[in-house]
Amino acid sequence: MINFVLIIVCIAAGMILKSTKSIHPDAHKGINTWIIYLGLPAVSFKYLPKVEWSLEMLFPVLSMVLIAFGSWIFMRIYSRSKSYSARSRSSLELASGYSNTSFIGFPLIAAFYGEQYLSIAIICDQTMFFMLSTMGIMAAVKGGSRSGKVSATLILKRLFTFPPFLGCISALILCEFVDLDFAAPLFDKLAATVVPLALFSVGLQLKFSGWRTLMPQISTTLLYKLILAPMMILILALVFGIKGDIAKISIFEAAMPTVVTASIIAEQFRLNTKLVNLTIGVSILLGFLTTGMWFHIIGWWF
Repeated sequence: MINFVLIIVCIAAGMILKSTKSIHPDAHKGINTWIIYLGLPAVSFKYLPKVEWSLEMLFPVLSMVLIAFGSWIFMRIYSRSKSYSARSRSSLELASGYSNTSFIGFPLIAAFYGEQYLSIAIICDQTMFFMLSTMGIMAAVKGGSRSGKVSATLILKRLFTFPPFLGCISALILCEFVDLDFAAPLFDKLAATVVPLALFSVGLQLKFSGWRTLMPQISTTLLYKLILAPMMILILALVFGIKGDIAKISIFEAAMPTVVTASIIAEQFRLNTKLVNLTIGVSILLGFLTTGMWFHIIGWWF
C-alpha cells in the first residue's frame, strides 16, 4: 500500500509545485540528470548481478523489440488510411512504440509485484532504450528532415554515451570478474532515490492543455500503447509457453505509458511535439488505471 501512496504523493507534489510556480520550470532537467547518471546505473549494479540467466530471459528482450516493430506497422497503416505526412507518422510511432519502463514502470512494479522483480524490469528497460535509440531515432530523422537519412555514428553515439546503458553493460561484465558485494550498501542508497525522484519529475512534466483537437491521434496511440501492445506480449507468452515471473513482468512493462524521452527526441528533430507531449501526459494518467486492469488479467493467466 505504501508504494501506491508514494506514487500519488510524488506525482501530486510535482504537479502542485509546478502549477504554483514554487519551483524552477526546468527543475526536472536537474532531477533527470541525477536519475540518469547515478540512479539508474546503481539500479543495474544492484539487481543485474543477481539475475539467474536462462533462455527464457530473452523473452523481455523480444517483448520490447516486438512492441517497437508493431508500432511501426500499426502506425504506418493508420497514417496511410488518414493520409498523414511522414512527420505525423513519425510522431505517432515515437509516442506509441516505446514504454516508460523505468520512471513509471519501476515504481508500479515495486507497488504491484515487489522490488525483487526489478531485475527483469531492467532488461525490459535497457532493451526499450536500445530500440528507442535505433528505430526511434531513425523514425524521428525520417519524419523531421528532408533527406530522411540517419547515420550509424549518431545511433552509436547515443547508445554509448547514455549512462544507464553503460551501467547495464558494466554491471553485466564486472559481476563476472569482481565481487561487488562490498559496494552493495552504496548501490542500495543510490537506487532508492530513483522511484521518488522519477515520479516527482513526471509530475513536473505532465501537460494536458489542448488535448481535444488531437484526440483522434491520441486515442489511437493509446489504443496501441496501453491495450494492443501488452495484449501482443501476453499472446506471445502463451504461444511460447513462457510462464511465471518473466512473463508477468514482461507483459506488465509492455502496458506502461509512453516514455518521457520521446518528447525530447520529438523536439530535437522538429516533429509534432504537442502531440507527443499530450500523449505522454494522458497515457500516464490513464496508464494508472489500465496497469491495474492488466495486473488482474496477468493474474488470471499466470
